[in-house]
Amino acid sequence: MISGSKLSFAHLGLMTKVAKLYYEQNLRQPQIAERLGISQSRVSRLLTEAAEQGVVRISVVSPENVYPDLENQLQQLLGLRDVVIAHNDDASEDSIAQVIGVAGATYLDTTLVAKDRVGISSWSGTLLEVADSMTGRHVNATEVVQLQGGVGNARAQTLATRLTDRFARLTGAEPRFLAAPGLVGSREVRDTLLADSYLQETVQAWKNLSVLLLRIGSVEPSPLLIESGNTVSQEDLATLRTEGAIGDVCSHFFAADGSDVGQFLEERLIGLSRETLKSIDRRVGFAGGARKVEPIIGAAKGGWINVLVTDLTTAEAMLKRLQ
Repeated sequence: MISGSKLSFAHLGLMTKVAKLYYEQNLRQPQIAERLGISQSRVSRLLTEAAEQGVVRISVVSPENVYPDLENQLQQLLGLRDVVIAHNDDASEDSIAQVIGVAGATYLDTTLVAKDRVGISSWSGTLLEVADSMTGRHVNATEVVQLQGGVGNARAQTLATRLTDRFARLTGAEPRFLAAPGLVGSREVRDTLLADSYLQETVQAWKNLSVLLLRIGSVEPSPLLIESGNTVSQEDLATLRTEGAIGDVCSHFFAADGSDVGQFLEERLIGLSRETLKSIDRRVGFAGGARKVEPIIGAAKGGWINVLVTDLTTAEAMLKRLQ
């Protein structure tokens, strides 16, 4: 609080009276101006001055199970644009996927706009939870595009198609599928498949995306990825481990510091390139669980993601690792 030696007590009195009418009695600025016989612009100036001089002190009390301080810490430490943390009481992978699904759906409900062109990972149990939790009432987009090939067994292919189709229906967007394997045996096979005119429509759509919804994977594949038939061979996994790989985004592998590894796989990959991926404005990663702590940190450090949706248990483990 300032003293009367710097401002007259009359001025301080008026400032305090205006602040009380506004903040305690909930009067609007025109009502205050009329009651006190001063202009509305002066009311506005007095309210600003009251905040600057400490006459009014505003504090924000976080509701239970909301974690803005932790979100801000991780955002600063990892250089991310935004972090969303979902509350969880159960640290099992299924429970974590469910709470991230709900938090991710809420995030997309409030941030996607009609002009967005959305790219989505092919294989992700967590993203399936996001899709199943979305209401679609306030979400719009222009296109939803599959980012990587996803042909495996019949059930797995249904799950991959369901992701793209579900998001497209919820957002009123046009879906674009990639009916091809995610990883093939050689560059020649990849080039032959990508020459197909139908696949080229999807490939060209990657260049115009504005938002990516990304699975952050660990080097050890998830059960869903194993089922898809798109897992990296044991021989390739051994090479990746030798190179220091700890995780991947769209089958682009990276080390603990986020740097590229696994370049030998790139020529066999049917999916969004590393360069195109990192050029997209908003890259949202959805991941949680003990085995995802290091991959999430690496994905953030390497610029693979710039927004993170995770759970409280994982966030606390990340903070401990980073400090």
